Amino acid sequence: MVEAHPNRTGPCSAAPTRAGSPRRPRPGGTLGTKKWVAGAAGVVASVLALSACTPPTTSPSQSAPAATSVSVMWNQPFYTVNQYSSSGNNVVSANIGYLITDTITYYGEGLKLENNKSFATYEKLSDNPLKVKVTLADTAMWSDGVPVTAADLVLYWATYSGAFNTLSETDVKKDADTGAVTSTNKGSDVYFDQTGIPAASLIKEFPVIGDNGKSLTYTYSKPFADWEKSLLTAGLPAHVVGTRALGEADATKAADDVVKAFQNKDNASLSKISNVWNKDWNFKNKPADANLLVSCGPYVIADAVADQYVTLKRNPNYKGEHRPAIDTVTVRFNEDPMAAVQALQNNEVQLIAPQVTEDAYNAAKALSNVTTVTGVESSYEHIDLSVASGGAFDPKTYGGDAAKALKVKQAFLHTIPRQKIVDTLVKPVNPDAAVRNAFNAVPGAPNYDAVTAANGMGTTYGDVDLEKAKSLLAEAGAKNPTVRIMFAKQNVRRQGEFRLIKESAEQAGFKIVDSSSDDWSTLVFTAPDKYDVAFFAWAANSTGVTDNAPQYLSKKAGGSNNPYGFTNKEIDALYDQLQIETDPAKQDEILKQVDKLLVDNAFGLTIFQFPSMSSFSNKLTGVKPITLTPTIFWNFWEWKVS
Repeated sequence: MVEAHPNRTGPCSAAPTRAGSPRRPRPGGTLGTKKWVAGAAGVVASVLALSACTPPTTSPSQSAPAATSVSVMWNQPFYTVNQYSSSGNNVVSANIGYLITDTITYYGEGLKLENNKSFATYEKLSDNPLKVKVTLADTAMWSDGVPVTAADLVLYWATYSGAFNTLSETDVKKDADTGAVTSTNKGSDVYFDQTGIPAASLIKEFPVIGDNGKSLTYTYSKPFADWEKSLLTAGLPAHVVGTRALGEADATKAADDVVKAFQNKDNASLSKISNVWNKDWNFKNKPADANLLVSCGPYVIADAVADQYVTLKRNPNYKGEHRPAIDTVTVRFNEDPMAAVQALQNNEVQLIAPQVTEDAYNAAKALSNVTTVTGVESSYEHIDLSVASGGAFDPKTYGGDAAKALKVKQAFLHTIPRQKIVDTLVKPVNPDAAVRNAFNAVPGAPNYDAVTAANGMGTTYGDVDLEKAKSLLAEAGAKNPTVRIMFAKQNVRRQGEFRLIKESAEQAGFKIVDSSSDDWSTLVFTAPDKYDVAFFAWAANSTGVTDNAPQYLSKKAGGSNNPYGFTNKEIDALYDQLQIETDPAKQDEILKQVDKLLVDNAFGLTIFQFPSMSSFSNKLTGVKPITLTPTIFWNFWEWKVS
């Protein structure tokens, strides 16, 4: 367990309130946003924003300690606290959620899984059936003074399980920009816009509440390899959901009403609960209702301005072990790496972790009084092909001939200049960078060499082969097929990748169309007819062996991160097998088979592991990035400013 710094004297402002929290793979990269303009040029000076406040009862000789603050720049704007929804499944929501929500476990240095015992403990009661008990600590409390209870855990499990939905995704309307649900469930219609995780769907029986509402015992329908890495925690506050949805003002009764609605499958009540859960925590600007800011973590949201920043202040009611030393953290947003470096130089922010470009890296290294740490992230760039877009890779384009569509997919993959992308865009920052050749194994992991040897990605698509691409197009009878490529419009590195791909693919006869968008992260999942190819990054926040499954499973089998229409029954069956396999050697054999099937079916290609760059003022100490999300934020309670 990482030791937390003791809490300092709290700020003299009134107690704020709070919101939601963390979990699995997410679309990495950046969303479009308005530019946050850095100020006049200068060098790093002081990282402290000082504000004096007088304690209510002190002698004239006493004075309150100066309030400490730090500003961080992130490359993606915030738009929802509900990171558990499909539209909120992104890195920035996970980062903000990590600051405002305590969790049962977290990853520390060396990616060791730690138990945050000041929030909850857990124990496996039996293997057959797999039964796990979570017991909440007395120190687990919402920022409005209401204790965290089993009702909060029930809400998390029930929404994620998908078992209570009476409507499907096609029955609801979503916002074109954010992907958030806009339609209202009526009568007995229930739809929670969740992404689905195996840990929740494997718990078929209603969990058992015990210890006067302080514990919850889960019984899994089958063994689950990643149960400890996928413990169900507290997300949105059940008592606030109950008050807003069912009109019960008393916090305890409101939370109980939420539990009863799920226990009794009271669809009339669940319809109202799902409406609140889907919509109420989606905001870019600070909401007027303080109840939407209730959190159970070390910080609470104190302010938010759309596309510009979110400000968090210490939660006065937080009693856990991760009490921060810094009073205020402001997370600013700008996807331009050079703008982030300039803001750091001007002391407008004290910590940045932009997507690395050669210019940004060199500029950051040149700053005085700044430390720049480089490495490799868990995020990896990949390119995926859609077979449901009505375009070049859709069998419908060829009269339903899947074999022809496969040849066109293979032809396109033969044109992707992966090595050139790495050499041109990544090696200047990380000289050791290499092409990644596996979907289900990370470079440097013990199983990486075995998986890459088995899947054939490196040998089949190791080098650009324009003649092979031309031959496959001719065999398929596809003359100059148009390929629309979706990516982050303002992302400098991705613009470079697109240019290299376009240059190569058009030599083979493809017509490449730039379909980039500021709203790519949403459109990838909500508008499959607008693109044929998407490239972005997946960012992991867990080391579980089943974490990648949502990317490659068919939609019906739980492929919540697979919007491309790709289906393969063998892959679905193998992931089912992996889910219950606890032998590491057998897990690796399954992953080899899955990877080979993905390569053979031309799902797409992995390109490179993200280089990482974290730069921070030397007056900010304790920053120790890890590879998994939340990267730079994981140990925020150890940060200090001088």
